[in-house]
Amino acid sequence: MRAFNYPKMVLTKDQKVYLDIKIDSKRIRVFNGRKFQVDLNPNSFPEEQRLVQANILAAQIYSKLLAGYDPFHKAIKNKLQGLSDIEVLVKAADKKVAQGVSKHYVRQLKYTLSALSKQTTGEVSESVVKKVLEHFSNPTSYNTMRRSLQVLFNAARELGWEKDPLKGISGRRAKAKLNKPYNNTPALLKEIKAYNDNLYLCCLFTYGCLLRPHREVRELTWGDFTKDLSYIRLSGDRNKSGRNRIVPVPYYVKEVLKKTEDHLNIFSGREEPFDPDYFKGLWSRFKKRSKLLEENQTLYSFRHTGAIDVYKRTGSIEKLKAAMGHSNIMVSLTYLRGLDVAELKEEDMPMI
Repeated sequence: MRAFNYPKMVLTKDQKVYLDIKIDSKRIRVFNGRKFQVDLNPNSFPEEQRLVQANILAAQIYSKLLAGYDPFHKAIKNKLQGLSDIEVLVKAADKKVAQGVSKHYVRQLKYTLSALSKQTTGEVSESVVKKVLEHFSNPTSYNTMRRSLQVLFNAARELGWEKDPLKGISGRRAKAKLNKPYNNTPALLKEIKAYNDNLYLCCLFTYGCLLRPHREVRELTWGDFTKDLSYIRLSGDRNKSGRNRIVPVPYYVKEVLKKTEDHLNIFSGREEPFDPDYFKGLWSRFKKRSKLLEENQTLYSFRHTGAIDVYKRTGSIEKLKAAMGHSNIMVSLTYLRGLDVAELKEEDMPMI
């Protein structure tokens, strides 16, 4: 007898809904009823109706599973006959892209497929996967590629692929790194301002508004601000937490802003923002000439420094969570452990 759970509804950052179902040892994501011969696609409905329709789809699918329906029947498997493993994975990647994933996600899928294709044009075995992973000596990069492979293989299994080349290949433990904050923020900002105005403004937003530089800051338009420039409003699909976020704009940021038309990006002056690596490139060039930067200090260190300032002044993990835009307090606690903030004070230590 097959073991399965009642379909669990999941809402993505772009307000699409899917069902998470585990059947025996296989976990599948269901965006519509096609795999179960149910003519229902919740995401074809307006956003406010999608959860209701997903509930209906979940009930119909669960009823079919109770009746013995097998979504991995031969009709599905036959579609993969004659295809090599790489061709199956290409189909799986195309399916993920069609679901409306982010540009970064698409690039990662293409990179993962390319890495596999360099090792084999046909069968994807455990040894092939190991060859792909052995190119990454850094534990973080290794684990990132491993997760990307897992995503791709899971998508292929939803099509009926029955392999699991990652089975038995575990992740690597990465040593925790201490994000080094700045202790000379005003002087460093002055140095950056003399180098490049856009980079200076990016650093102000990263420090003063605690926004993430490479997407949240880079994609800002004047329409994201209130009329008096006192707040920034970001929708869930514009930030990492996936939730709507309202951020105060400190006076020292507001005083350098020169608002134009709402639809224009504040850096490029056009409707389209600069490319995703824009600030990365600026920072790399600035780093080579800076006299103030220390080892392990990055563009993100402005966000880390701002987080420390908020926590030290308020002593409130709840306020830090809200300021950082974290999805829950556990994320904030984990984040603080990686910062240069002492959890114990002298008076907490043993006394004589």
